[in-house]
Amino acid sequence: MAVTAKISVLAEHSTQAAEGAGGSSGALLMGADYRALGVVRSLGRRGVPVWVIQQGGHLVAATSRFARRRVPWPEGEDRKKIDFLLDLSVKNDLKGWALIPTDDYTVTLASVYHDLLSKQYHVTVPRWERLRWACDKRLLHELAAKLDICQPWTRNVSTEAALADLDCPFPVIVKPAIRCKPNSLAVPKAWRADNREALLARFKEASALIPPENLILQEMIPGGGDTQFSYGALCKDGIPLASVVARRVRQYPKDFGQFSTFVETVDEPRVAEPAERLLTATHFTGLVEVEFKKDPRNGEFKVLDINPRVWGWHTLCARAGVDFSYLLWLLARDRRVPRLRGRAGERWIHRSADLRVAIEGILNGDFSLASYLHSTRGPLESAIFAWDDPVPGFLDFPLLAYAIGKRVIAPMMKSKEASIPR
Repeated sequence: MAVTAKISVLAEHSTQAAEGAGGSSGALLMGADYRALGVVRSLGRRGVPVWVIQQGGHLVAATSRFARRRVPWPEGEDRKKIDFLLDLSVKNDLKGWALIPTDDYTVTLASVYHDLLSKQYHVTVPRWERLRWACDKRLLHELAAKLDICQPWTRNVSTEAALADLDCPFPVIVKPAIRCKPNSLAVPKAWRADNREALLARFKEASALIPPENLILQEMIPGGGDTQFSYGALCKDGIPLASVVARRVRQYPKDFGQFSTFVETVDEPRVAEPAERLLTATHFTGLVEVEFKKDPRNGEFKVLDINPRVWGWHTLCARAGVDFSYLLWLLARDRRVPRLRGRAGERWIHRSADLRVAIEGILNGDFSLASYLHSTRGPLESAIFAWDDPVPGFLDFPLLAYAIGKRVIAPMMKSKEASIPR
C-alpha cells in the first residue's frame, strides 16, 4: 500500500512538472550555498531547469547534478549586477523564469530593482516598499509594537554619547538593523555587552564595520537553542498558503547563530498566531521565516527577526510535507498552491556544522556525548547529503575538517602552548 502511494505521488509530481516546466519555465537562483542547494534539488527532481549564480566562496549548490548551468557574479556595483541579470535573460531566453534570491543581500537587490527585473523574470520577492519592514529590524519592531506582539526591549541609538545615559536591561546585544551588502562571516551577527563599559566598546567595534545609524540595541533573552522557534510560510497577500513551525535546537555559533545545525518541527500555536498577524498586517507575498525566542522568565514567545527568503533548514519542511521551493515556483508561475501545514516530529541536521557544535558543547560541558548521540538517532533530513546527488556532500567533508581545526583544535593548541613555562 505504501509503495503504491509513493508511486502515485511521484507520478503526480512528474505530471505537474511536465505541465509546469514547459521546457523554458525554469528558475535562476541568486546564490549557491546550502540554502540554494535545497531549491536546486527540489526543482531539479521535478524536471524544472535550474541555473545558479555563484558568489563568494559558496559552491555546494553549483556542484549539484541538478544545476544545469553555473554563472559567476560580476564584480562591481548593484546596477552592474542588475544589467548582468537582464543581459543573461536576453541572451539565453530566460524570460519568464523565476528569480529566487537566497540571502539577505540578493533579497534586497531583487526587491529594490523589482520593476526592472520583472521585465524578464518572475521576481519571487515583493517590491521594496512592501518588503522593507521585513528587512529593517527597526521597522519590524515598530510594527510588532503596534500589533501588540511580544518582543525584546529594542532601541536604535546611533552615537556613543547617547549610550552613556541610556537605561537598558543588561546584558544587551548590538546588531545591524539591516544588511544591504553581501553576507560575510567576518562581520558578527551580534556583539554582546554585559555592562556599560562593554557596551561602549562593542558599539565602537561594530561601528567600524557598520554605519552606527544602522545599529540597534536589543535585550538579550536568556536560553539556548531549545528556546528558539521559527514559523515558516509561503503567503499570498498576507494569507499563509503553506506553513510549518520548528524549534531550532542547536545553532552555530552557540550564542548568536549564523545558522541552525539541528532543527525539529513542532506544534506550537503560540508561535504561529503572532507570526500570521504580522504577515496579514503587511499583506506579505512570498517565502518567509519569522524567528522567535521563548523567554524562560515569563514563557512569552518574543519576535526577533524575519527572513523574507528561503532559510537554512527549509529542506526539513519538505520532509514534513511542505516543499516550499516547489510551492514558491508554482506561485511564481501563477499556478494553484495547495493549502498545507507541516507535521510535527520531523528532524533536520547540518551534519558537519552540528559536529562542530557537538565538539565545542561536549568540551565546554554543555551536554554529554551520550545525549548528543541520542538526539541524532533515527531518520533525519540532511542539509547537504543526498543519495541521488552525492557530490555536494563529499565537498562538505573537507570544509568540516578545516572548520574544526580553525575553531576548536587551533585555540586549544594555543592555550596549551601558553600554559607551558618558558
